[in-house]
Amino acid sequence: MSLSPKQIESIAHLARLELKAEEIPVYVESLSRIFGLVDELDRADTASVEPMAHPLTGQVQRLRADEAVPGNSRDIYQRNAPQVEAGLYLVPKVIE
Repeated sequence: MSLSPKQIESIAHLARLELKAEEIPVYVESLSRIFGLVDELDRADTASVEPMAHPLTGQVQRLRADEAVPGNSRDIYQRNAPQVEAGLYLVPKVIE
């Protein structure tokens, strides 16, 4: 598929890109090549290809057990905080 300079200008406008006139032919060629590759991939016969969950057969993802844990661990987490008051993290004021 070959794009026209007008199409490139339209794409650039949609993408909020400001292209110089000398850049447009470069984009025409490179985007046309990309669309050509996508078109070639689209023509590949994948009817006999079975979908797979993992590219390496026999491999499984190890997951940790889904277990309930005790609820409130705030005190444990706040031990590392530089400043805490009344259960809240104190941070420097950044907006006046």
